[in-house]
Amino acid sequence: MRLRHLIVTVETTELTLPSRIDAVNESEQLMFGIDMAIREAVTNAVVHGNKQDDSKQIRVAIKSSPQEIEISVHDEGAGFNPAEVADPTATENIMKTSGRGIFFMRNFVDEIEWLNPPEGGTTVKMIKRF
Repeated sequence: MRLRHLIVTVETTELTLPSRIDAVNESEQLMFGIDMAIREAVTNAVVHGNKQDDSKQIRVAIKSSPQEIEISVHDEGAGFNPAEVADPTATENIMKTSGRGIFFMRNFVDEIEWLNPPEGGTTVKMIKRF
């Protein structure tokens, strides 16, 4: 895979942990949740937003501050209403092999919203607070 465009700026977010062995698990859980939320958002953008159309692009932006990290994933698709996505915990959906991405994203971050900017596409903005 080749990245089409990459812009990197210097930002540092520092996480201070107590000197306890259980802090290792806490930090791993935090990083796992952020990683999963990003993976799910990018997967949804590729599969559902851009319909795997290689002529379209996905933009990922990550901003950090001492209080939070903000991740935005933008696709060039037609957009959708997240309220219309079936509940993956409903009995009729438990055995389905897809449809859990939004559920995971909502559970791994503190705030999430979907935006449909005037230029088109969908942006999912996720915030994880420290």
